[in-house]
Amino acid sequence: MSIQNITVALIGNPNTGKTSVFNQLTGLNQQVGNYPGITVEKKLGFCKLPNNIKANILDLPGTYSLNASSIDENVVIELLLNKNDKLYPDVAVVVTDVENLKRNLLLFTQIKDLEIPTILVVNMTDRMKSKGISLDIPHLEEQLKTKIVLVSTRKGIGIDDLKNQIADYKSLSTEPCLNASSIDVEYFNRLRIAFPNQLLYKLWLVITQDVNFLNLERIEMNSSFTKPHSELKRMQQKETIKRYQFINDTLKVGLAIDSENASDLRSKLDRVLTHKIFGYVIFFGVLLLIFQSIFDWSSYPMDFIDSSFASLADFAKKHLPAGEFTNLISEGIIPGIGGIVIFIPQIAFLFLFISMLEESGYMSRVVFLMDKIMRRYGLSGKSVVPLISGTACAIPAIMSARNIENWKERLITILVTPFITCSARLPVYAIIIALIIPNKRLFGVFSLQGLTLMILYLLGFAMAIFSAFILNKILKLKTKSYFVVEMPNYKLPLLKNVGINVLEKTKSFVFGAGKIILAISIILWFLGSHGPGEKFKNAQQIIENEVYSSQNKINPSVIPDRVSEYKLENSYIGIIGKSIEPAIKPLGYDWKIGIAVVTSFAAREVFVGTLATIYSVGSQSDDESTIKNRMETEVRADGSKVFNFATGVSLLLFYAFAMQCASTVAITKKETNSWKWPIIQLVFMSGFAYLTALLAYQFLK
Repeated sequence: MSIQNITVALIGNPNTGKTSVFNQLTGLNQQVGNYPGITVEKKLGFCKLPNNIKANILDLPGTYSLNASSIDENVVIELLLNKNDKLYPDVAVVVTDVENLKRNLLLFTQIKDLEIPTILVVNMTDRMKSKGISLDIPHLEEQLKTKIVLVSTRKGIGIDDLKNQIADYKSLSTEPCLNASSIDVEYFNRLRIAFPNQLLYKLWLVITQDVNFLNLERIEMNSSFTKPHSELKRMQQKETIKRYQFINDTLKVGLAIDSENASDLRSKLDRVLTHKIFGYVIFFGVLLLIFQSIFDWSSYPMDFIDSSFASLADFAKKHLPAGEFTNLISEGIIPGIGGIVIFIPQIAFLFLFISMLEESGYMSRVVFLMDKIMRRYGLSGKSVVPLISGTACAIPAIMSARNIENWKERLITILVTPFITCSARLPVYAIIIALIIPNKRLFGVFSLQGLTLMILYLLGFAMAIFSAFILNKILKLKTKSYFVVEMPNYKLPLLKNVGINVLEKTKSFVFGAGKIILAISIILWFLGSHGPGEKFKNAQQIIENEVYSSQNKINPSVIPDRVSEYKLENSYIGIIGKSIEPAIKPLGYDWKIGIAVVTSFAAREVFVGTLATIYSVGSQSDDESTIKNRMETEVRADGSKVFNFATGVSLLLFYAFAMQCASTVAITKKETNSWKWPIIQLVFMSGFAYLTALLAYQFLK
């Protein structure tokens, strides 16, 4: 029997557990990309079904209805109306939350009207008993003209039933729940006569929304079907009212809630976690726990990775044939890649905590809490989502600002989001904090290093808020939008979902940064291993003459390192570094740090990899030396440490405020459709970072 391939679209409101259903069906067999021409994320997975069927599972963006108000919702409508699209579904699976059936079913009835075979999944059914909820499944299936599958992704219940139902999709009814003509009988009758071969509800969506139909020919409407915008809005409202009337009538019999037998802790927890005082205290405590753990838990694997790469570089240098290729591997590639791999534990722990907060439902309470602060500074509450997302990466965070309807509020959010400390800054923070902050505990409990890291995160958030306040005054923002946040139920995080999220985000971080670091490491190695002029070529002779002619007795064993250091200073990279040193010397940086700062404009995390490569090229010692040790023992001409407290604080503040990310500049240009705003953003952030670092170093030195 041949394998049959079908496409399944997972559709649902945000926070219904749609992605959890997707993960249960597909596991790690997933692909993540973007829809053609836009930056909305597309998740596609694969699943084997009974009857020798292979399903392509498409996880569509969360949407509340087919009346699109955002780019994400537009993607859903575009796909469902385009039968020529290669991802057009053979069957739609609408995921709902058992506690929010009334709201969730609005989208379901709209999809049913498109006459696509549709399955209704009622998720989170493990909570029905504690909430006192019971469902009359036969009645609901009869009224909604579909098959219903009860699922609990947290307990893995119902997934096999769902797979069987998807495999049997041809038996599903495609009859609509409602008669679309009930919106306006006369108007829809004329539509039916004019377009006898088209679905009425599809025609209605074409008329009311600007959908990109890709390969679908546009349906030409004559003037008798065009209506003023206000009239179309009135008809859409009428449609929504009729759908909710149908849903209410259906649920009167199909859904029963016995509040007396419900044992609900949600309201009690919310009163504490969103309290105007205790809510912030608890959130502060959660942050403190996260940053303490990032340093405490990751120290052992980080030390192991650091020493392993040092040993690997030493092994390569000793056992591979001497020559340029061996030098490239031992001094360029291995130290450069080691400079990013060492931070995998910290990055993984950061994403682990963020995923757990999101999965548990607590992150929505944080958004609600922060909304109260945002409004004081002229930002929409919707700005909280991009700002919190910015702790992972500024690029998707800036793209998520599309949901902010007011242009000025959206622009302010885009411009201030890069101040939020992203995961790319973590490697820089971690290595500098480890060098300048002692590994001691305050009151025997709080790690000083963890506290410093949390302060840097809070500093970035405070600067984002302050910048938003200034921009609000400059741009003379007059209008405000209203913020509605989804408050999902609390639930224990699913380890599978958390694991997949941590793995995907960490992998994306490592491979995304790894490509840049590998390329830059090779370039830096070449520039550091080659140079013009006699000084570079005759370095050995110059240093030997200096050592043996010196009045002071110098141990000849230091000659190899002195030669390497001399060659590095007179190499191409040394010449470049020396030329920029006057501009960065007031900040406490030498030319090597200057090179790392310049190269890290490609990506902030390149900073550590750059220094690892430069220090490897500049040392011929056979002793294993980790990245941290090399930075710790680096000294200036006068014998003082390069990475002292003043220089360290200067670097931390510079990276806290500097743009230092070419990709962020590019995405700001794309989202604002102008070079004006990214240039202003780049100049202000870089200038402010330089000034802050300068003042810090001059005050502390």
